[in-house]
Amino acid sequence: MAEAEEDFSSLPLPDRFQHKVWKVRKQAYEDAAKAFEITPDEHDPAFRPFLQDPSLWKGAVADSNVAAQQDGIAAFCAFLKFGGREGCTRTRSHTVTPLVEKGLSSTRAATKQSALEAILLLIELDTPAPVIEDLLPALGNKQPKVVAATLAALTAIYHNYGCKTVDPKPVLKILPKAFGHADKNVRAEATNLAVEFYRWLREAMKPMFWNDLKPTQQTEIEAAFEKIKSEPAPKQERFLRSQQAAMSRAPPPGAGGAAEEEDDLEAEPVEVDAFDLAEPQDVLSKVAPDFHDQLASAKWKERKDALEALYVVLNVPRIKDGDFGEIARCLGPKCMKDANIAVVTQAAQCIEVLAKGLRKPFGKYRSIVMGPIMERLKEKKASVSDALGAALDQVFIATSLSDCLEETLEFLKHKNPQVKEGTMKFLIRCLKTTRDAPTKPEVASIAETAKKLLSESVEGLRSGGAEVLGTLMKIMGERAMGPHLEGLDDIRKTKIKEYFDTAEVKAKDKPKPTPAAAPRAAAPATAPRKVVAKKPATKKPPPAPSPYAQEALAPQPTARSIPGSKLGAPKTSGLSAPGAGLKAPMKRTLAGPGGAAPPTLSSPRRPVSQAPPPEEEPPAPPRIGLGGRGLAGRPLAAKAPALAPASQSTSPPPNSGLTALERAELEELRLDKDRLLRQSDDLRQERSRLNSEVQELKNQNAQLIEDHTRDVLSIKAKETQLVRARSDCEAAEAMCGQLRREMERLKRALTSAERVNSPPALSPSRDGATDEAGIYRDTGMYSGTQDNARTGYGNRARMSFNSALSEEKENTVDAVTAQYGRGKLSPELGRNGRNSAASGSGGRNSPAPAYQSRIRDTSTEGTRQEGNGQGVESWKRAAEVTSALKAKIEQMKVRFHSSLRINIR
Repeated sequence: MAEAEEDFSSLPLPDRFQHKVWKVRKQAYEDAAKAFEITPDEHDPAFRPFLQDPSLWKGAVADSNVAAQQDGIAAFCAFLKFGGREGCTRTRSHTVTPLVEKGLSSTRAATKQSALEAILLLIELDTPAPVIEDLLPALGNKQPKVVAATLAALTAIYHNYGCKTVDPKPVLKILPKAFGHADKNVRAEATNLAVEFYRWLREAMKPMFWNDLKPTQQTEIEAAFEKIKSEPAPKQERFLRSQQAAMSRAPPPGAGGAAEEEDDLEAEPVEVDAFDLAEPQDVLSKVAPDFHDQLASAKWKERKDALEALYVVLNVPRIKDGDFGEIARCLGPKCMKDANIAVVTQAAQCIEVLAKGLRKPFGKYRSIVMGPIMERLKEKKASVSDALGAALDQVFIATSLSDCLEETLEFLKHKNPQVKEGTMKFLIRCLKTTRDAPTKPEVASIAETAKKLLSESVEGLRSGGAEVLGTLMKIMGERAMGPHLEGLDDIRKTKIKEYFDTAEVKAKDKPKPTPAAAPRAAAPATAPRKVVAKKPATKKPPPAPSPYAQEALAPQPTARSIPGSKLGAPKTSGLSAPGAGLKAPMKRTLAGPGGAAPPTLSSPRRPVSQAPPPEEEPPAPPRIGLGGRGLAGRPLAAKAPALAPASQSTSPPPNSGLTALERAELEELRLDKDRLLRQSDDLRQERSRLNSEVQELKNQNAQLIEDHTRDVLSIKAKETQLVRARSDCEAAEAMCGQLRREMERLKRALTSAERVNSPPALSPSRDGATDEAGIYRDTGMYSGTQDNARTGYGNRARMSFNSALSEEKENTVDAVTAQYGRGKLSPELGRNGRNSAASGSGGRNSPAPAYQSRIRDTSTEGTRQEGNGQGVESWKRAAEVTSALKAKIEQMKVRFHSSLRINIR
C-alpha cells in the first residue's frame, strides 16, 4: 500500500486527475488547489497543463465520487480565482453543463455552494452572456431537481450582478414555461426568480410573460410582488473584473465619482422599461389599407374609429423602424386641426404610443407633430389637454431638450394664454426629467423667456416663470444663475428660491468639467493653482522652471523692436523724449521720470538680465515665438509673477505684464467677440423666424391640400347629382309620354262614350216613327242603342286600365281615382260598349230582325226615360274625371320641372 502511495504522489497532476482511484483524484484536487493559491500571478506554469487540456476540469466537477467531486469543484474555483480570464474562457464550455447537472443538484450543501461560486466566477471573469446561454438548456432537463437548481442559480446570478450587467431578456422569454412545470419545487423557484426580476425591473417585466400565466398564478405572483414593493432599490453586490478595473483606475479625488458610477450601475436597472426588454415589431404592415380614406371621411365617427384602430396597432412595447412620415403628417397637421375634440384626443394618444415605441427614430418626425400639438393646447377641456401633454412628454423622451427647446420657447411667446400655460408646463417637465444639462446659450434663452413670464397678467404664468427659473437654478447651480437673476425684485427672487428648494431634477451639471480642460487657456493667476489641484503628476513642470521664464522674457524686447536694433544698444531715440515709452510700443522701452535715464533703466524687464550686459547679447536670437503675435504672447502673464521680485521697483503696476499695444488688441478682440455674439443672436433669431415661417408655410400647404381634396370631393358629388338629375329627367320625360298616350286613350274612350249618349240621326225604317219636329226615329234601333249604351256605361265601374306607368304616375292616378270613387271600366265591357255603339250606328244600315225589335220595344219602352236621365249623369261624371286627370297631369309636370331645376343647381 505504501508503494502505491509513493507512485501516486509522483504522478503529474493531469494524470492523477484522470486516475481510476477516487482517493487519488481527491488528493490531486486538493494539491492543485494549494498549488494555485501560492502562484504569484496568472501566468505561472502551474496553470499551463490545465489551460492546454481544459477537459480535465469536466471530469473534476462531475466526479462520480461525491467526496472527490466536492474537492474537484473547490479546485476549479481556485483555478478560476487565480488563473484569470484566460482560464475562464478556455474551460467555460467544458464545465458549465456538468456544474449544473452534477454540482447544483448535489445533495451536499458544500458541493452546491462551490458549484454556484464557480458559475459566479465564470461570469465575473469575462461576460455573463455565454454562461447564461449554457444555463438555459438545463431548464428543459427531464429531472425536476436539475431544473429547480438551475432556476435557483439564475436567481443568485441576477441577485449578485443585477439586470444591468446580466441581460434579463433571454430568461424572461422562457419563464412562463417554468411556471407551467408539473413539479411544485420548480414553480416555487420560478416564483423566486420572478420576484428577483421584479426587484430590478418592476412593472417593465410584465409585458414579456405576464399574459402567458394563468389567472391563479398571476394572483400568487402579485401577492409576492406586494411584499417587496416597499423595499429600497436593489444594489449590485458583485462586479465584473472589467468593472473592478474601471473603478480602480479612478483618481483618489474621484472616489466619490466611483461611488456615483457604482450608484448609477445600481440605479439604472430600476428605470428599465418594456422598451429595453421587448423585441421590435413591424406595425406598418398591420395598418388598415383604407386608413387614409377613413381619416378623410366627412363623418367624425369614422375618423375616430380609424384612429382607434391605428392606436391598437401602434400600442406595442417596441416598434420596428420604418417610414412613418405619412402617418405622422396625418396625426399632426391634419388631425390636430380637426373640429371634433374626440378625434384630437385619439390622435394625441396615437402620437404618444408611436413616439414611445420608436424612441430615437421618432426624432425625424418631431418637427411634423410638435408644432400642431402645441397649437392645440388652447383647448380648455382637461381630457384633451392631458392627452396633448402626454404626447409632448413622449416626444421629448424620444428626442432631447436641445431638439425641443427652440420650438418650445417660440410658443411661450404665443398670444393665447392657454397655449402659453401648456407650453410652460411642458418646459418645466422637460427640465425636471432631462438627464443632459442645457448649454450656456440655452440657459440664457430659457432665463430670458422665463423672466418675461414673470411680468404676465395671469398669475399662473407668473408662477410658472418662477418655477422655470427655480428648476433651471437647481440644474445649473445658484452661482451660474446669479447673473440671469439680476434686476429682479426681492419678491420674485424669493419665489424663485422656493421653487429651487422644492425642485427635483435628474440632470447633472456639465459646467463642472470645464475648468479641468481650461488650465491651458485659463487666467494665468489661477492656472497654476488649478493645474496642481487637478493633475499634479502632469502639470508640475510648467510652474517650476522660473529661470526658464526669466530667460524667455529677455529676448522679448528685441522681438518687438525695430529691425536692426540690438539688446546691447538700448540707447535708441525712444530714450531721449520723456514719456516716449508709451507712444512707441514697438520698441517696448519706457523713459525715466526725468526724461533721460541711464541705459540700465531703458526697459522694466531688463534688470533680470542686466548684471552682465555684454553676455546677454548672444541669447537674443532664440525667439520663443511671442513677438508680433498680439495676444499669442499671453503666456507672459503666467510667467510674470516669477519676475515680480526683481522688477517691482522699475515696472509700472498698471501694466500687469501687458503693453499698450496688447491692451489695444485685447480691447479690439473683446469688441469683436461682442459683435460676434450679437451677430450670433441675430442669426439665431433669424433662424427662429425662418423656422416659424417654414412651419406656417407647411401648415398653409396642408390646409391647401385639404381644401383641394374637399373641392375635388364636392365636384365629384355635384357630378354625381347631375348624372342622377339627368337620369331622373329622362325617366320623367318617358313618364310624361306614357301619361300623354294614356290621356289620348282616355279621350278616345270619352269620345266613344259621347257617341253612345248622344241621340244619333236616324233614317226612316219600317219600324220608325215621326217625332214632333217631323224627324223619323227608329224606335227599335234607338231603344237597342240606348240599352247597350246604358249597359256599357253602367259597367264602367269595373273597367281597369293596364298601362305601364312609373311609380310616381301610379301614385298620381291612384290619388285621382281614389278621389273619384276609383271608377274603372273593364276592357271587356269597354269593348262591349264600343260594339254596342258600332251596332247602334250600324243599325241604320242593317235593320234588326223583327223579333229583336219587338223585344226591344217591349223591354225598353218603360225604361227609356230613366236611361236618358242616367246617360246625362254619366256624361257629367266622365267629364269631371277627365278634368281631374288633366289637372293632376299639369301639377305633376310643374313639380317635376321644379325638382329638376333644383337638382341642376
